Amino acid sequence: MFGFGKRPEGAIAPASSASVGNDQPFIRLRRVVKAYGTAAGELLALKGIDAEFRRGEFVGIIGRSGAGKSTLANMITGVDRLTSGEVWIGETPVHALDESQLALWRGRTLGVVHQSFQLMPQLSLLDNVLLPMEFGGRYHPRKSPQRAMELLRQVGIAEHAHKTPSRISGGQQQRAAIARALANDPPLIVADEPTGNLDSATAREILDLFVILACQGKTIIMVSHDNALTECVSRVLRMDDGLMVDDGGPQGPHE
Repeated sequence: MFGFGKRPEGAIAPASSASVGNDQPFIRLRRVVKAYGTAAGELLALKGIDAEFRRGEFVGIIGRSGAGKSTLANMITGVDRLTSGEVWIGETPVHALDESQLALWRGRTLGVVHQSFQLMPQLSLLDNVLLPMEFGGRYHPRKSPQRAMELLRQVGIAEHAHKTPSRISGGQQQRAAIARALANDPPLIVADEPTGNLDSATAREILDLFVILACQGKTIIMVSHDNALTECVSRVLRMDDGLMVDDGGPQGPHE
């Protein structure tokens, strides 16, 4: 079961780029450019980003509003199409997939956590977690409810499984969103401002949960404008005006 605060006994610290056993990066971005057409002309949101992420890293992408960090997250998840460049996750060229291939790939590889939770309001928390399992087809229908309950138990809200999102707090909704993101056991979690709607204490609990997931081997990429969150991550990438301006390197483990 997940806990919060201290790292579990025997767990490895979230891996930095220097400490992962696999020498090959899990995610590779090569000269990634994203341009949008506007009435005033072309707007370059990303200006040739090169970056790598290894398995088990918990990476914070930090920058002010408009720096390009959420656009970069959309390139990694395949939600938006890059203008030029390449995005590789494992051996998959995400930039080259068509829409049906992207949908299948996302269901098997990726969990996304949003600032606004994006739970289905008419469904119970249990059904929200079950939904991606039904689409993914990875688990037998008879086993899916048991797995969904276990995920809700792991994030500490099993007692609310049959409630709809409006009947629980924002922090509990974000925990449910994380359980949903884990439904198909993806190796990669991308979180875009996941603590933006939470108070500081609840935000810390969510970050502690991400630390534990990284300890378990998940790669976590978190987008945020809040520099205070960097103490929880294993590496910080800073963005400004569509450019990667600083790779702060490993942050060191935090208890």
